[in-house]
This record gives sequence, C-alpha cells and structure tokens, in this order.
Amino acid sequence: MPAEPRSDDRAVSPVPPPAGFLQIVMAVGASFFGVRKRGDHDAIARSVKPQHLIVAGVLGAALFVLVLVIVVRLVIANA
Repeated sequence: MPAEPRSDDRAVSPVPPPAGFLQIVMAVGASFFGVRKRGDHDAIARSVKPQHLIVAGVLGAALFVLVLVIVVRLVIANA
C-alpha cells in the first residue's frame, strides 16, 4: 500500500522575488498599449504590489501628457 502523504510533503509554490523598477515600468508601458503575454501578466501580478503599479501608472500617464504637450507646442511654434 502506498504511504499517505504527510502534511509537510505538500507542494508549496515558491514566492517570486519582488518586481524591480524596470519590470514595473515595462508592465505599465505594456498596459498602456494593451499588449502583454498572459505569462508576463501572471508573473507581474504575483510579484508586484498594487501601490507600485498605481504610482507607476500615474507617473506614466503624466509623462505621456507632458510629452504630448511638448510635441504640440513644437508643431505649433514651427507652423
């Protein structure tokens, strides 16, 4: 008869290391464009804190608007 598994024999999913700054920036950038692989999404979802994504998203949106304003001003100034 096979032995019953002990409670300490259960498979424990490893805790992923915390996401780095570049990984968070890449995740937010991919979200802006709507392109990301499911595996990448799952990996980031397990390793990043929601607060970090919110801050990076707000900063990314502000940077995007700032770039748009600069481009429009340059186009208007040279027209």
